Amino acid sequence: MSVALPPRTERFFLLTLAGIQFGHVLDFMIMMPLGPILMAAFGIGTHEFGLLVASYSFSAAISGVLAATFVDRFERKRLLLTAFGLFALATLACGLAPGYSTLLVARGLAGVFGGIMGALVQTMIGDAIPFSHRARASGIISGAFSISTIAGVPLALWLANLLGWRAPFMLIAAFSVLFLAVGLRFLPELRHHLSGGEPRHLLADAFATLADANHRRALLFSALIIFSGFTVIPYITVYAVNNVGIAQHDIPLVYLVGGAATLLSARRIGHWADRCGKVEVYRRLALLATLPLLVITHVGALPLWAWLICTTAFFVLLSGRMIPAMAVITSAAEPRLRGTFMSLNGTVQSLAMGLATTLAGFLTGLDADGRIVGYPLVGYVAVAANLLAIAFAGRIAMHGRHA
Repeated sequence: MSVALPPRTERFFLLTLAGIQFGHVLDFMIMMPLGPILMAAFGIGTHEFGLLVASYSFSAAISGVLAATFVDRFERKRLLLTAFGLFALATLACGLAPGYSTLLVARGLAGVFGGIMGALVQTMIGDAIPFSHRARASGIISGAFSISTIAGVPLALWLANLLGWRAPFMLIAAFSVLFLAVGLRFLPELRHHLSGGEPRHLLADAFATLADANHRRALLFSALIIFSGFTVIPYITVYAVNNVGIAQHDIPLVYLVGGAATLLSARRIGHWADRCGKVEVYRRLALLATLPLLVITHVGALPLWAWLICTTAFFVLLSGRMIPAMAVITSAAEPRLRGTFMSLNGTVQSLAMGLATTLAGFLTGLDADGRIVGYPLVGYVAVAANLLAIAFAGRIAMHGRHA
């Protein structure tokens, strides 16, 4: 069951959630293009860098499990903005970290609150947006990814090159405070999921959610999608600089072009999925995504223009498949358990990210010339997970098809 919002209120609601998602996504994404800078600054290799990225994901997974015990017991807006404020403080701590170990801890704290936020954003979409145009709404939220790659990542990298690696985290913390104020003003309260019944056991909703076979299928589907992307994504920048021969100062252009393309494609994919069927559109995009997954992980030295073609196709197809996929996953949840389900989904996705990043870190290494070795094997693992997800997509039942 969805809450009906007037069109103008719905528009501000989605744009505000997109802004909150922008801060969360940028905070996670910036670690990957900062890879060469951080590896040089701390004198670390791919294994240690992989742990730095994965610490966020594993912490988000833990927080998702904890959130599943309480997320459906509180009003959505208040819980989201509380998590967002604590996330801003943790991101500030990243910028103030004196060394690798303290940055690792601060990234873990950011992941704790980022994991809760990511689940709540998708939960609120499921609560407030009817199934008939839920994929379009997911496309708007996915635009946060595009804008973060167009504007956020290039600006953050420019600041990192100019002022050092700490500057991007300071920028994200400041932006988070700004959108915290916007959220207080424009987000409606969502409390229809709250019942006046007797208090239940803390894990009652989590057990009820996991007891549903359809929920379990949707969670596995979600994990496979994320795993297939995050074996490859964290090491793209390091591979581009060390193996493909792309200059560090050209890396912002990769994200600028890729982000602009996904910004143009995201809403179109959302409309396409609502019109032609979410599962069918997901399958087509995911099948097409196997090509850039293989190309990105196998190519050698390339001119910048050719690398831009490869990475832009990668961004468009891998992020594009997430739009219908998230509509399917969100709609798989029983409405009364949607918050708990999305928290568990956030946990599953974060675990998949962390495991994928860690596995890829151990499958790859640096040779004597500083080049990454083992990346083609990572590509094969990613394609296998992607194909399994495609096979799984049609087995998920969706609630509210006629809502």
